[in-house]
Amino acid sequence: MRSTPRNGKKILFLGAWDWYFVCHRLGLAVAAKNAGFEVVVATPPGPYVAKIHEAGIRHVPIRMVRQGKNPAVDAMTLAEIVALYRRERPDLTHHVAIKPMLYGTLAAKATGVRAIVNAMGGLGYVFSTEAPLARAIRAGLTVAYRGLLSGADTRVILQNDDDRAAWLAWKLVPARNIVVVRGAGVDTDRFAPSPEPAGKKLVILPARLLKDKGLLELVEAARRLKADGVDARFALVGEPDPGNPASATAAEVAAWVREGTVEHFGWRDDMDRVHREAHVVCLPSYREGLPKALLEAASSGRAIVATDVPGVREVARHDENALLVPARDAGSLAAALRRVLEDDTLRARLGARGREIVETELSERFVAERTLAIYDELLGVG
Repeated sequence: MRSTPRNGKKILFLGAWDWYFVCHRLGLAVAAKNAGFEVVVATPPGPYVAKIHEAGIRHVPIRMVRQGKNPAVDAMTLAEIVALYRRERPDLTHHVAIKPMLYGTLAAKATGVRAIVNAMGGLGYVFSTEAPLARAIRAGLTVAYRGLLSGADTRVILQNDDDRAAWLAWKLVPARNIVVVRGAGVDTDRFAPSPEPAGKKLVILPARLLKDKGLLELVEAARRLKADGVDARFALVGEPDPGNPASATAAEVAAWVREGTVEHFGWRDDMDRVHREAHVVCLPSYREGLPKALLEAASSGRAIVATDVPGVREVARHDENALLVPARDAGSLAAALRRVLEDDTLRARLGARGREIVETELSERFVAERTLAIYDELLGVG
C-alpha cells in the first residue's frame, strides 16, 4: 500500500483522566490512527486504559493529580511529561483539559514539539463563577494562557461560538489561534434510536453530580412534579466529583433518594442502555462546552429538556429536539418536564429531530474530520 503524507507522523494525546479520554476522545484517536498517524495516549492509569488498548492504541501511564495543589507533586508531573515528550518525540501533541494544556504545552515548548493542539471541553469552574477563589485562580490562568497558547503552531479548540467570544473578550489568545469544533461527536451506531419502554416515564440527568449542572434545580423540579401528582421517575446518572468545588456531597444525594425525590443510578458505562430505558433526558446546566450527554440523548432519539445557555443550545434546540428553559429556574424546568412527559407526540417529534441533527452535523465522523484537518494544517500535510 502506498504511504500517505501522514505515515510516520506521531500524535501524542495527553489527558488527566483515562475515563474522560475514552468517553470524549477515543473515537478521535482511532480516526487519527486509521488516517495513517502513529498515535500514543498518555493518562494516569485506571480501569479505562484497557479500552484504549482494545482500540489498538498504545497507552503510556503518567502521574497527574487533576485537582492537585501541591507544588512539589506538580513539579514532578511536569518533569515526567517533559521526559515523556523527549522519549516519544511526537510531531504533534493534543492536550485535553486545563492541567494537561498547561503542563503539556510547557513540555512541548521545552522539547521542541512542532505542533500543539489544546482542547477545552468548556470554560470550566474557574471561568464560570465569580467565587473569590475562582477569580484569583482565573487571574493566574489568564496570564498563563496568554503566554503559552499564542504561538503560531498552536491551536486552541473550543466547542462553541459563545466560548470563542468569551476567550476573545478576555484576550486570552489571538483569534487566529482559536478553532471551533462542535463537541466530541457521538457514535451513532452505538447510540441508536429505539422505541420508548413501557411503564412509568423515566427522566434522567446524566452528568457528574455538580450543582452547576443544574442538579439542585432538577431535584426541586422533581419534588414539585411529584407533589402535583405527576407519575414519573427521576434518576441521577453519575457520581459526585469531590475534586470539584461545585460537587454535591454523597450525603446530599443519599438524602434526596431517601425522601423519594430521585433515584441514583450511579456511574454507568452502558449509557446506550440507559438511554433506551429513559423517556426524557434533562440537563439544566448553567454553561457547557458541548455536552456529550446531550449528543448521546439526541443520537438515541430521546427528547431533551435543558437550559438555554452556551454550549447546550449547540445540540439542544428549542422546539426542534428540545424544550429549553432559563438556567437556575426550577419552576420553568418543572413546567417543561411536565409538558414533555404528558405529550407522547411531542416526545416522539423532539426525539426524531434530535437524531437528524446528530447525523447531519454532530457525529463522531464529522468531528474527527474537522480535527484531522487542524492536524494537517499544523503539520503541513496536504
